[in-house]
Amino acid sequence: MALSKSSLKGKIITELKGQGFTTEGEHAFVAKMAEAIANAVVDEITSNAQAAVSSGSSAGNWPIK
Repeated sequence: MALSKSSLKGKIITELKGQGFTTEGEHAFVAKMAEAIANAVVDEITSNAQAAVSSGSSAGNWPIK
């Protein structure tokens, strides 16, 4: 499963709406905040996460792309 910044952003917005955040209007910054959080999370995972394979010819730690 590939990581998607836009999909994660949508999920964050949905969760914030469910918590009562104002998501529309002149002073609503939920979309910007959600985009920033989604970008940071996906960037962190894709740059630092590793999958540990414990056996077989592919044993070792492999980067998550």
